[in-house]
Amino acid sequence: MSTEANQPENDLQQFIIQRLYIKNSSFETTQTPAIFQKKWEPELNLELNTNHTELEANTYEVTLTVTATVKNKEETAFLVEVQQAGVFTVNGPDAEQLNHILGGFCPSILFPYVRETVSSLVTKGSFPPLVLSPINFDALYMQKMQAQQEQKVDVQ
Repeated sequence: MSTEANQPENDLQQFIIQRLYIKNSSFETTQTPAIFQKKWEPELNLELNTNHTELEANTYEVTLTVTATVKNKEETAFLVEVQQAGVFTVNGPDAEQLNHILGGFCPSILFPYVRETVSSLVTKGSFPPLVLSPINFDALYMQKMQAQQEQKVDVQ
């Protein structure tokens, strides 16, 4: 028998997507129908947030929240918020790798789903499509880690 066959199961690295789902969504527009009569000069404010919760050993819920507020000449035309979540099983990585998977890789998997939901809600609200640009969650995760590292240095 080979050495690989004798390795304990918990040495194997494993990543499984168990489920992807919309956890919450909302679309608000309080200026209709008057907003449709005005010249359309939209300004987008986009907020992203990710978090994760351990559900059981090696199983996590990761939630990506996207909030898009579009103003037309200082008036809020609409606000759309979507929480896209997934349940992931992750076995094998060390703590640093696990944090990167949950903070960068999993949100990258969730983003196309949240992007489609945002676009669909906005279009159903009778506004021009809002197609969110791709986002590099790995880069955002690395920036967050660097900022935390600098904060630790400043405190010491």
